[in-house]
Amino acid sequence: MQRKAKTPGWKDKILFTPGPLTTSETVKQAMLRDLGSRDSELIGLVKDIKDKLVGLGQAGPDEYTAVPMQGSGTFGLEAVVSSTIPPDGKLLVIVNGAYGKRIVQIASVLKIATAILECPENTTPDLGQIEAALEADPEISDVSVVHCETTTGIINPIEEIGRIVKKSGPKYFVDAMSSFGAVPIDLAECNIDYLVSSANKCIEGVPGFSFILCKLSSLKETAGYARSLSFDLLAQYRGLEKNGQFRFTPPTHVLLALRQALAELDAEGGVKGRAERYSNNYKILVAGMRQMGFKEYLRPEDQGYIITSFLYPEDDNFHFEDFYERLNKRDCVIYPGKVSDANCFRIGNIGRIFESDVRSLLTAIRETITEMDVKLK
Repeated sequence: MQRKAKTPGWKDKILFTPGPLTTSETVKQAMLRDLGSRDSELIGLVKDIKDKLVGLGQAGPDEYTAVPMQGSGTFGLEAVVSSTIPPDGKLLVIVNGAYGKRIVQIASVLKIATAILECPENTTPDLGQIEAALEADPEISDVSVVHCETTTGIINPIEEIGRIVKKSGPKYFVDAMSSFGAVPIDLAECNIDYLVSSANKCIEGVPGFSFILCKLSSLKETAGYARSLSFDLLAQYRGLEKNGQFRFTPPTHVLLALRQALAELDAEGGVKGRAERYSNNYKILVAGMRQMGFKEYLRPEDQGYIITSFLYPEDDNFHFEDFYERLNKRDCVIYPGKVSDANCFRIGNIGRIFESDVRSLLTAIRETITEMDVKLK
């Protein structure tokens, strides 16, 4: 499958990042319409999107609902933290990267009691330590973890963690920003109460809103918990249930783009089909980078196929800013590293990119390190 030709004179750089991502021409074109916030077509579109998102989580509307929330993925995370944790509750955050730390920061600003279970960024959480932490602190009411920690690309074991959390009784909240839509997730099997993702990640829509997949029985228990008007998840759900409308101005053009993106996901074979393309991108990328002498930060068994962190070459001629700009001029956009204990850069395998794009990136990297006179061991 190849990307469609662009409109004459139109040229986009290819985004090898964790988001925003390269999108299809047809997703962009879907936004070239205006819809009123109370338009019956928009109300129907929102309902269709909600149903499809729940279906991607392998769940039914009798048990789960999708609540769209204006703003970036972080807005969705804050909606869950601010409006589903009881006033006297305590959040356990499992951290092995910058995005787990962001959840800690959100809770801190909201003055929510927080326990932190932190492990190195290149390892998955110790399940025994999670179980021990829950047994030792009966005040913990909620547990959160990042599925694909985009600091490194590591995949955390959300199903195993979910079983431990269910046994202890707290609510379970998963940040699946960079995985949902391309990594199979069964909401019920993972015992997830709240899952957050974004329109502009693996579903390949455009930025503008996040969404929260909520277990209905858990969401309906949260009346009176909200610490914010705008981020009140239960109020957003009730408003949509009442008249199909957002409480505040909806991102109409972004919703139109997401409907198209969901149709294209379905045409590709759903989550399974998208996973196959992204996995193929990852395999080609890693094989090509290893051939040049680059090394990954993570062990292969911990690495997902969403985004990969590569260590800087041990050569004084390598300067990331120069490397980045040279690739940018070749229309390839990569991402700086976020790892705290090593110098890395990141390359994403997601978005509307295909094998030919990855091979073009590898060619650009090979030419760039030659220009920079960087020697790889």
